[in-house]
Amino acid sequence: MTRDYANGNHFCVRIGESFPLHGHMMQRSPADALVSRFRRQRPLRGGSLIITVFGDALAPRGGAITLGSLIALVTPFGLTERLVRTSVARLADDDWLESRRVGRLSEYRLSAAGTRRFVEATRRIYMGPETEWLGRWTLILLPELSAAVRQRIRELLHWEGFGELAPGVFAHPTLTPAEAREYLAMNQLADVPILLESRAVAAADHRRLIAQGWDLRNLAARYSRFIRGFAPVAAMLESQGRPDPLDAFLVRTLLVHEYRKIHLRDPLLPPSLLPSRWPGLAAYELCRTIYERVLPPAESHLSRVGARLTGPLPAPEASVYRRFPAAALPPSLHRRLELKARVAGESPGAIPRPFVE
Repeated sequence: MTRDYANGNHFCVRIGESFPLHGHMMQRSPADALVSRFRRQRPLRGGSLIITVFGDALAPRGGAITLGSLIALVTPFGLTERLVRTSVARLADDDWLESRRVGRLSEYRLSAAGTRRFVEATRRIYMGPETEWLGRWTLILLPELSAAVRQRIRELLHWEGFGELAPGVFAHPTLTPAEAREYLAMNQLADVPILLESRAVAAADHRRLIAQGWDLRNLAARYSRFIRGFAPVAAMLESQGRPDPLDAFLVRTLLVHEYRKIHLRDPLLPPSLLPSRWPGLAAYELCRTIYERVLPPAESHLSRVGARLTGPLPAPEASVYRRFPAAALPPSLHRRLELKARVAGESPGAIPRPFVE
């Protein structure tokens, strides 16, 4: 692997090369196979990867970066300068990002709407699995609506982990009606659906609701593929010690990128409602192990390559080092604390469409 830096504006890298050793081909770093697999994707979704970089790496460091630095960060993944420029322009049009210029230099930062979306995504991605459940279900009923509004609400509810029991009927086992209302209010939809709270009469009815509202088999298969793809990376990191800063950033970014695409579709059911040996729990532990190992050198790479128009990136927030905790507060408790903070603060406006894939 070779690297060439020039003031954060030009960045050349060759990744995924292998060399023969005693008649065998050996991968040269934990990132090689991951990057090669990502580059083979068609189409190569530049906007989706840039969302991951902003949400995982840049949001805790002020949420802003020069265009040249951003190009330098994502070039090793196979994104061309043209693709990056096109992608950030589209993200700005969709109110994820906003830009400013000083002379010939450009800087992109998270918009207010994009920042609010990342607050919710951060809770869902980095907090531990649910450990408590009171046996209550939050139900949402959609009245007669236009097809466009109905589809918009369906997408928002699916992204938040709601299952669709029947056309226009959604359920969630851990989100309270107040939290659901607050989530809809963030999208200026608080007064559209009808919210109810319910309990199942028989314990078996909980399982029937799960089977009707969620495709756990497909979700389990995706988690299992994630584990197969990243378990060798964890083993390599364990055997090789502290990774190179660039390799660490590549692994960290692709780890979160692939994990979030699965996890943000996960209803995050409490353990009592999950099948035995649920792979989502193993995927979380694998993610936690890898992230903990690559985080410090990945931050070093960000500090060296990333910049803002006013100077270097600020230091990361302390919360970054508390991501993927081994023993987390239940996410439902985090939601209640966040809800209180939001109610006490400024009323949020509309937020952009969920960006999962």
